[in-house]
Amino acid sequence: MKQHRAHPLGIPGMPGSRTAPAARGKTERVQRVTGLDRQLGARFASAGGSPPVAIRLWDGVDAYTPADGANIVGRLVFHDRGALISSLASPELGFGDAYSAGRIDIEGDLVQVLYAAFRSMAEDGPTTGKRSLLGRLPKPQVNTRDRSKKHIHHHYDLGNEFYRLWLGETMVYTCAYYSNREASLEEAQIEKMHHVCRKVRLKPGMQVVEAGCGWGSLAMHMAQHYGVYVKAFNISQQQVAYAREQAKARGLADRVEFVEDDYRNVSGKYDAFVSVGMLEHVGKDNYKTLGDVIYRSLKRGGLGIIHSVGRSTTAPPNAWLEQRIFPGSYPPSLRDMMDIFESHDFSILDIENLRLHYAETLMEWLRRFDDHVVSITRMSDESFVRAWRLYLGGCAAAFLASTIQLFQVVFAHPDDNRIPMTRGHVYGKESSDWNL
Repeated sequence: MKQHRAHPLGIPGMPGSRTAPAARGKTERVQRVTGLDRQLGARFASAGGSPPVAIRLWDGVDAYTPADGANIVGRLVFHDRGALISSLASPELGFGDAYSAGRIDIEGDLVQVLYAAFRSMAEDGPTTGKRSLLGRLPKPQVNTRDRSKKHIHHHYDLGNEFYRLWLGETMVYTCAYYSNREASLEEAQIEKMHHVCRKVRLKPGMQVVEAGCGWGSLAMHMAQHYGVYVKAFNISQQQVAYAREQAKARGLADRVEFVEDDYRNVSGKYDAFVSVGMLEHVGKDNYKTLGDVIYRSLKRGGLGIIHSVGRSTTAPPNAWLEQRIFPGSYPPSLRDMMDIFESHDFSILDIENLRLHYAETLMEWLRRFDDHVVSITRMSDESFVRAWRLYLGGCAAAFLASTIQLFQVVFAHPDDNRIPMTRGHVYGKESSDWNL
């Protein structure tokens, strides 16, 4: 069982993350700091909503200090003029690249500093800190069939051993469900899988299709614990190969079929449609296509669930995250997601937001990542490690700041009157069906 520490933001029971390590191997900078440099440093803070985070330049002097200096939560340290200018020219992409390269450091708790920055930007407006010097907003890359495979390969085919180091035994790379604050990551991931299965009311003998299956943990969980037959689609070669090996080793190969193919090629009829952590990679332009796939594959009387990172309002993606970590990714608002359901008049039965569960999950991933940082550095290099720490810590901060959400949406065909009348089944208190 993990031991929780006091959370740096004062949220009871939520553990903190570790302070970002200092950059290694930087050469000594000899640039003289000018008055214009100081103005640019102050401008960077102002463009980000003037957060309670100081801005220090390469001469060791702060160019910006919040008005209430007593409440400073940390400091951004720019090590050269180029890092400052690139961060002003393209705040998300320029800052992320400069931090990854060790040209910017974050003093203080990584999650706490980023949380403060994200809250300030959110209070200043949904596009604060996103516009380039030319006023442009970032746009996600289009996810055609060929590009989707390329985008998934960029992120998910980094090597199973890399992910195993910090995802834990379950190899589940989506939000865990902490019904118990003292639960370990593994326990919370297993509980999440049960939570999903209960929501679509799985029963022995059912046929289930899963769109985007990761390393296969949920598909195997459904087959093993609920006695269903699963056909799971994924376009990551490494993930599918791993999942097939695991299914064979667990004696589940006769009940779980892992298909290396695009979700758009799903065929057949199923009692449940399950998609956990894939919608972020589908792209808004493809939502109606996904709705068509669900409509033709979900039997009358069947239930579906889509679990996805999202937003409270429609907003551009994070430019650095979309280009460097998750190409083609787009976290939708609930309004965006309705493009999946409205064209076929699907009935929305339940929406749950698990954003604080994902913040907890990410901070545990970050702690484990840090525990294995030496091994991960050997696998890659320091810039990769810094980029992934920024990604994990930044996402944890964004969930805590409520600038991103985690939605679970349960739905059914519109003419289904056999749907559950209560949520009792979700929490293990199955009630009798009501039939009209």
